[in-house]
Amino acid sequence: MATLEDLTTKIADLFAADSGLGTSFKIDLKGEGFIHIGETGVSNDDLPADLTVKVSRKDLEALGKGQLNPMTAVITGRLQVSDMSLAMSLQPQMQALFAKLA
Repeated sequence: MATLEDLTTKIADLFAADSGLGTSFKIDLKGEGFIHIGETGVSNDDLPADLTVKVSRKDLEALGKGQLNPMTAVITGRLQVSDMSLAMSLQPQMQALFAKLA
């Protein structure tokens, strides 16, 4: 399983200067740290974001590998989002991101 630093580096490499999301995005790894993607780049700072996704590192990996359905994860509380409508609009980009982290 990848470390927080590994995940952060992968995301930074993917997005370089522009996330392509058009919004700030934060992954809260449930006590293991944060990955913030914003206009200024990628960091592990717990900064405010337009969308926060709270998920364990194990479930993040399962989402990326297609072993965990995102809607099932939300319904069972394994994945929490701060703004469901924004999450739904960014779902293709988020799924692509999760797949690259797996």
